[in-house]
Amino acid sequence: MTILYAKFYFQSRYPMPTGKKNESITLRPLEREDLPFVHQLDNNASVMRYWFEEPYEAFVELSDLYDKHIHDQLERRFIIENEGTKIGLIELVEINYIHRRAEIGIIIDPAFQGKGYAAKATNLAMDYAFSVLNLYKVYLIVDKENTKALHIYKKLGFHIEGDLVDEFFINGKYRTVIRMSIFQHQYSEMKKKSRVESNKIPEKSSVIR
Repeated sequence: MTILYAKFYFQSRYPMPTGKKNESITLRPLEREDLPFVHQLDNNASVMRYWFEEPYEAFVELSDLYDKHIHDQLERRFIIENEGTKIGLIELVEINYIHRRAEIGIIIDPAFQGKGYAAKATNLAMDYAFSVLNLYKVYLIVDKENTKALHIYKKLGFHIEGDLVDEFFINGKYRTVIRMSIFQHQYSEMKKKSRVESNKIPEKSSVIR
């Protein structure tokens, strides 16, 4: 994961999923007004350890980084909202338009975890990556001990590529991470299958009158 850019947020000139929804979940480009919310997440040690980053970044530093990277076209970052309430953020970084790939990362506010929002938001970001940016591959890295995240990513169609042993040193301990990925054609097939399943007409049950 590109940790250096884990906290840089911007509005892009490129098309963005404005108002893109999955039931009650919406993704929108991050605004300067969202920085206090981001800073709150940055100062949560339990959240940032899964981003392999130390917490407690100064707000002025976050604001300066936002200004510095606002026009970076190799990154896309979105605020995740549930019925207008900010619940997290999701990003596509290290976007490579030649090789057509990008890395995805997500943070959900601890107050909203365990409600299925991460899967819905990730699915929206994947749709944007493959349908709008026309990427060929989306990948991620996840802590090997983060079993909940691994379960979510597998359900979303990500496949394990391999382990990165002792990749990060956090809280006095080296962490091994797993790299996972999904390709555009795999996502398209899953989307097509889901559409077919949702359009199936249930058989009429026999009714005794």
